[in-house]
Amino acid sequence: MSDEFESPDEIEKAGLGTELNRIRVLAAKIANELRNKRPEHFVDNLSLGDIHASLERAADVLSTIKGSQTQGRQRHRVTARQSKSRIAHSVHNP
Repeated sequence: MSDEFESPDEIEKAGLGTELNRIRVLAAKIANELRNKRPEHFVDNLSLGDIHASLERAADVLSTIKGSQTQGRQRHRVTARQSKSRIAHSVHNP
């Protein structure tokens, strides 16, 4: 089939679908990596805090998307600094 018959909307939707699949693969990779990690694998609390803050941000973005399961719920946004502080506190006060 020739691409010349595809409308700009169809091309854009195909691009969005491709990007969504890339995001799903990345999310699965992150989940698998985290599943196999232990606290001693992290060099410092800052790197773990950065990961936490990044995932919170991604969750916040997802919650704004139409059809999201978390849409309409109030999410607590955690900044990187707050996350690092919480992790440092939990390490010193188990």
